Amino acid sequence: MGDVGLESGETLEDVTIAFQSWGELNEKKDNAILVNHALTGWSDVTGWWPSMVGPGLPFDTDKYFVVCPNVIGGCQGSTGPSSIAPDGKRYGSRFPSLTIRDMVAAEIAFTDLLGIKKYQLAVGPSIGGMRSLEWAVQHPDRVGAICTIGSSAVATGDQIGTASIQIRAIKNDPYFNSGDYYEQERGPIDGMGIARRIAHLTYRTEAEMDVRFGRELQGDDTGRYAVESYLDHQANKLAQRFDANTYICLTEAMNSHDIGRDRGGVVAALESITIPVVAVSIDTDRLFPMRLQAEIADFAPHAAPLVTISSPFGHDGFLVEVESVGNVIRQALDLAK
Repeated sequence: MGDVGLESGETLEDVTIAFQSWGELNEKKDNAILVNHALTGWSDVTGWWPSMVGPGLPFDTDKYFVVCPNVIGGCQGSTGPSSIAPDGKRYGSRFPSLTIRDMVAAEIAFTDLLGIKKYQLAVGPSIGGMRSLEWAVQHPDRVGAICTIGSSAVATGDQIGTASIQIRAIKNDPYFNSGDYYEQERGPIDGMGIARRIAHLTYRTEAEMDVRFGRELQGDDTGRYAVESYLDHQANKLAQRFDANTYICLTEAMNSHDIGRDRGGVVAALESITIPVVAVSIDTDRLFPMRLQAEIADFAPHAAPLVTISSPFGHDGFLVEVESVGNVIRQALDLAK
């Protein structure tokens, strides 16, 4: 795809973007939808967001060309820390720091290569919502509307605090080797597992854990400890498909997220948005509480009223409540210019 200039002043050379698409791009190339995946998501939307893409579904492939690029810094086809650098060696510790704006810059270059001048909608959950919001602020001429789900205009101290512990767990793994572990027999699997366990608890809710592992259902106190094997399972699943350096890279990008940086503050940045915005909250989300989406809906001039989805599954509700989320996607497409 070529080089991408980064906010740090560094250049990421000869970038590759992996993507998947569904539906047909029409002759005018004006029926495209951009899906921005979440932290550990990937380009196959049908794999992590079931029942959303297809004929007659919210991302209706009879009408739209749906495209999802794997984010730069990723480990599932796009250029990231595990990729081969121009010198023939893996980037590892040499991979540059990224911001959300860097990711959007890469998405713009990718979009230009596809010949798409304007998306009807840019939509994403979590870090994907951050990127969608940056599209609205930076490139309102390139997107008709955005939908940001379980996301925010700025990373909070609570989010940064939780994420920093996850990063420290990975870096303190004796096999991390300062990020240059690719030639070793073993990488920082234990540290990555601890990070995932911490993260998963922030993605779900205390109430759900009590229902699944409460003593009333188990019949005695010992059943409560089954939560440990549940978290082990989540950690092992991620370790099989995700790179620790990518986890650090993308998490640090989320921590740096602030649409108000160098724009006069968050409120000023939100008030500058000139396209329709649909902000979606999940009522039990303790990682991205409702007030963060309410801020977007309150200050973006063309925002729809805040949409709140009720779910017992916390932040992960966007993955589970597909019927409710699908209805919101349809609403956002109706607002697109």
